[in-house]
Amino acid sequence: MKIRTHTCGELKSKDCKKSVILNGWVNTVRLHGQVVFIDLRDRYGKTQIVFNSENYAGDFNEVKKLSMEDVLSVSGNVHKRENRSINSDMSTGEIEVYASTMEILNHAEPLPFVISDRDSAEEDLRLKFRYLELRTEELQRNIEIRHNTYQAVRGYLSKKDFFEIETPVLMKSTPEGARDYLVPSRIHHGKFYALPQSPQVYKQLLMISGYDKYFQIVKCFRDEDLRADRQPEFTQIDIEMSFIDEEVIYKEMEGLTRHIFKSTVNIDLPKKFPRLTYDESMDVYGTDKPDTRFGMHLIDLKKFTDISEFNAFKSTPCVRGIVVNGGAKYSRKNIDDYTNFVKKYNAKGLAWMKMESDQLQGGISKFINIDIQKEIIESAKIENGDIIFLIGDQKETVLTALGALRLHIGMEEGLCDPNKFNPVWVTDFPMFEYDGDSKRYIAMHHPFTAPQTKNLEDLESEPSLLKSRGYDLTINGYEIAGGSIRNHKPDFQSKIFELLGMDNEEIDSRFGFLVEALKYGTPPHGGIAFGFDRLIMLLSGSNNIRDVIAFPKTTSASSLMDESPSKVSKDQLSDLNIKVVNKNK
Repeated sequence: MKIRTHTCGELKSKDCKKSVILNGWVNTVRLHGQVVFIDLRDRYGKTQIVFNSENYAGDFNEVKKLSMEDVLSVSGNVHKRENRSINSDMSTGEIEVYASTMEILNHAEPLPFVISDRDSAEEDLRLKFRYLELRTEELQRNIEIRHNTYQAVRGYLSKKDFFEIETPVLMKSTPEGARDYLVPSRIHHGKFYALPQSPQVYKQLLMISGYDKYFQIVKCFRDEDLRADRQPEFTQIDIEMSFIDEEVIYKEMEGLTRHIFKSTVNIDLPKKFPRLTYDESMDVYGTDKPDTRFGMHLIDLKKFTDISEFNAFKSTPCVRGIVVNGGAKYSRKNIDDYTNFVKKYNAKGLAWMKMESDQLQGGISKFINIDIQKEIIESAKIENGDIIFLIGDQKETVLTALGALRLHIGMEEGLCDPNKFNPVWVTDFPMFEYDGDSKRYIAMHHPFTAPQTKNLEDLESEPSLLKSRGYDLTINGYEIAGGSIRNHKPDFQSKIFELLGMDNEEIDSRFGFLVEALKYGTPPHGGIAFGFDRLIMLLSGSNNIRDVIAFPKTTSASSLMDESPSKVSKDQLSDLNIKVVNKNK
């Protein structure tokens, strides 16, 4: 093989008459009698190669037998294309290379799908042949954005005096929320390591150790049900700082986020990111991950439905609605589809009215007299051609279902501008939420989050009313990062563990080393973790997290390419003192 002098994406008209060597894959083949045109491709781009039987030194019949994805090394001279032949869609479209010699480095078998068209195959087939899908232009661009984001993060934080410090991958199991992935110990029979759900405890220990600015781009693992924006193993930008408060976090992380967007995709984010409290976000958008690129805010209609004749809503504690501009066009089938959609979020149904000829018509309008209709129209700012959807139920159900419907319709109606990026901080989360099944409090963020109080007694009075010092950074309906100010005093941390239903023995066995460490001069500290894969989704314009990870898992946490997870030998199991039991028997 001859070593390439140039890549397939760099030759321009200034390189005309140069003798060059290109290596790459056959992207396309076009036969024109005694002339064969080939687009040779590598990750840098494509170059048109011209094989002419009159001046090609090699076997021309071999050229005519070339197939897509054959790997070649081509020598030749650069020529400027005629004006009518210039291809403005290629970075090398001004030139072509007249081949003098060619070496076939490897032949390719018939392809399971067309590399230039990802839609030519179902995702399962593409995941099975992932190494081929990674050759596609779309995925190569995604991987390039991912690489550039790595470098942008490292460069920015290093200049800000952060240390990049690695934390253990084999750690103690401290399950809280998602299930741990467990790793059996061969040496310590009957004992297990856990793969980290996050480096949370370790980064707090680093603050206690005096490393006041830490970051790590780290793999994390959670054994949980998957969806389009989740993976069993994922990547975080993990950050922790000492002697700070929320305002320092907001300032530093806004700077990092602006730097990432500008340096990777040349997008300018606002100088200061807006903020919403958790309650404001839920009341206005029906979610704590608000997409603020469009309006369609949730409207409180309880006072109107209570004085109407629509009795179904009178016994419900909450009634909210959304107005869809131009939604009067929706057919009965459209409305039925939306009704079925909100039922997935535990709503019992979806009421509606259309605004036509200056009054509300259809749906539940017959139960609402004209005077109440006028008040609703004025309050909700409904115009002719609009439709209003209403849900009445428990507040949590109403907000969640209507918030999901808002986003669903917004995407269907093209209201979510893909070129617009709206970052929003969501703050003042509840400290705890009560789990009726287990009859105990659970942490809204995680048990290391500090409450918005300096009095230990407040934790004992009414925990459900406490707000936390947690915060999330959201962009376009995605949670991009989440974090909090931590508990740096051992009595606060121990009390929170107690409120979460742990007795002293459990606290000591699971988190005793942390509580002990907090006793030795722990500075006030806090941090945040960016969901790196989800961030790359936004930067690349993808809506599937698997499109931005080189070798992802399916939604059933398996790899179709290498068939993992897989069975292991009896000898391996014996070494670990493990016996596999068939639960179905």
